Amino acid sequence: MSQSIIEQRTERTKWFLQDRFGMFIHWGLYVIPARGEWIRNGERISVEDYQVYFDEFNPERYDPKEWAKAAKAAGMKYAVLTAKHHDGFCLFDSQLTEYKSTNTTCGRDLVREFLDAFRAEGLKVGLYYSLLDWHHPDYQAYGDRHHPMRDNEEYKRDPERFASYLDYMHGQVRELLTGYGKLDIMWFDFSYDEMKGEAWRATELMEMIRSIQPHIIVDNRLDAGGEGGGSIYTNNPNLYAGDFASPEQIIPPSGVTDNEGNSIPWEACITLNNNWGYSAADHTYKSAKTVIRKLVECVSKNGNLLLNVGPNAKGEIPRESLDILEEVGEWLGKNGDSIYGCVEAGLPKPEWGRYTRKGNKLYAHLLEQSIGPIGLVGLAGRVKQARLLSDGSEVFVTRPWNVHLFEKDAFFNFARPETATYPLPDERNTVVELTLIDEE
Repeated sequence: MSQSIIEQRTERTKWFLQDRFGMFIHWGLYVIPARGEWIRNGERISVEDYQVYFDEFNPERYDPKEWAKAAKAAGMKYAVLTAKHHDGFCLFDSQLTEYKSTNTTCGRDLVREFLDAFRAEGLKVGLYYSLLDWHHPDYQAYGDRHHPMRDNEEYKRDPERFASYLDYMHGQVRELLTGYGKLDIMWFDFSYDEMKGEAWRATELMEMIRSIQPHIIVDNRLDAGGEGGGSIYTNNPNLYAGDFASPEQIIPPSGVTDNEGNSIPWEACITLNNNWGYSAADHTYKSAKTVIRKLVECVSKNGNLLLNVGPNAKGEIPRESLDILEEVGEWLGKNGDSIYGCVEAGLPKPEWGRYTRKGNKLYAHLLEQSIGPIGLVGLAGRVKQARLLSDGSEVFVTRPWNVHLFEKDAFFNFARPETATYPLPDERNTVVELTLIDEE
């Protein structure tokens, strides 16, 4: 059984490991108070007090076509939108609740518009769905670690009622799978404490998912939380282990492997600033340089990067985010061959940066200025040619007089004399494409 699960996972994730870079979008009622998507939890806000944001919600500038264009221009190949977050508010026209965008002032099925727009740009599409629900009356409240009313005894609930919530949750997932066309990703969030696996009736849920859209890839959070891995980290994954691991706000130091050292599909989900949902006071944005380098780091470890943006209450992606994405896209437009379809190089990490690889093409990502020629440890006699990836210009593979002691290593430089120091053509990340002789 486990071998079959792994084989099916390998087939389903082929496109995922080719595309490497996606957009995460957190959006919901919490963008009006604009203090992050966990505001109900952190400020212990009741359903009644939170209602004001439902009554106000009217993202009149929401234009998913512009979102999709920005994602495509950034070099992203897929996108995942929060169809329902922990607060229980649905951005889609669910027939199982009144707590949805079509019942707000805007009156729109925001998920359908998102899917149509992103598909039109040729991007693959996914939906995030929270297993938690702080609005539903049958979800455990008092005593639950995360519920906003966890300390309020008035919210004690009969545990037997949780079964009706699970029926509701399964029903909404079915709605998304049957009413919105082909989805490429189902992104669940999240398991915690005893609330994992069969607490969600996970086997039943996964069987339903596979029966409706067998191609879809699913993350590992039916089985584990963001801080844990679950059985996907072993060579014996269970049925609901998922197709890819989802480390959050961290890039694993050595990538992600199972207990026998085999690489498994994974994706680091990372915020562009410090919050998932729009936070008006949060201007701590990562630079385009940082995003580029972290994308390279993920790919160099056989992983993907899912980079989050948080649109505001009007439905706009913040200008700061768009500027960063535009610059990342400019870099990928010239250097994308070193990202898409690339894998770990199978070589030690070089001291000047990182490697990615595709067949006989080895991509040297130079992140640090060199003194004299740039060393390729262990590659003496294996480099046929070297070219600057961004413009195809020749890079000199050389053995100048001062490398005599390093017989096993190859060297290159950007100009002559080869022993001189030259500025990196792109200080964010200069990529040199090396064609290897013995890998053709």
